[in-house]
Amino acid sequence: MNEENIRDQINQVIRDEIQQNINEFVDMKEEERRSGFGFIGADDNKDLTVKIPNKEIDKIIKEYKKIKKYHKSSLFEIKKLNQK
Repeated sequence: MNEENIRDQINQVIRDEIQQNINEFVDMKEEERRSGFGFIGADDNKDLTVKIPNKEIDKIIKEYKKIKKYHKSSLFEIKKLNQK
């Protein structure tokens, strides 16, 4: 895998995780509204924007490459054989 594919996959995972949290938050607010607890005002309907610094994604890519390199090593193969 090249670095662009890895970067795209990391961005997708992050977006999916953020979307899941947003969905849970919206569901919680909807449940509060239906039960009569809590208040939903005009400010609650604003769009959310999340910016992820490339520096953080670069750290994740570096760690990913380190793990992949370890998985290709002889030491990992020996460890895997010892577990069986």
